[in-house]
Amino acid sequence: MQHGPAPLPRYLRIHRDRGHLVLEFHGEIDVVAALEITPFLDSATGRPAPRIVIDLRPAEFFDCSGLRLLFRARRRVLARGGTLHLVCTHPLTLRILRLTRLAELLPPAASLDEALGRSESSGPLEIN
Repeated sequence: MQHGPAPLPRYLRIHRDRGHLVLEFHGEIDVVAALEITPFLDSATGRPAPRIVIDLRPAEFFDCSGLRLLFRARRRVLARGGTLHLVCTHPLTLRILRLTRLAELLPPAASLDEALGRSESSGPLEIN
């Protein structure tokens, strides 16, 4: 019988910054990574009014499985009256976000400071 929280997968680091839970995605975010990240993402986004930042800067590869994680996080956070911000600087990932129009729903910031600055100047996200 295992006691305590499950260890984080190698694809995920979690820390707190200015009242937000920051989930850093690392390495290749594909179907295998998504399966390992999902339980932690669900735990983070399952609380009332969660304040979440997803940081994709450490991700080396990002496919449709990663997009599903972002859509899932957005849907869950919105349903609970929280805020969700995205940090991304990788050109190919930014292109995927623009092509899928997710960048319109979840505008990527270039840094954690920028994302947290947006949070201070805006209220909870609205469901469109």
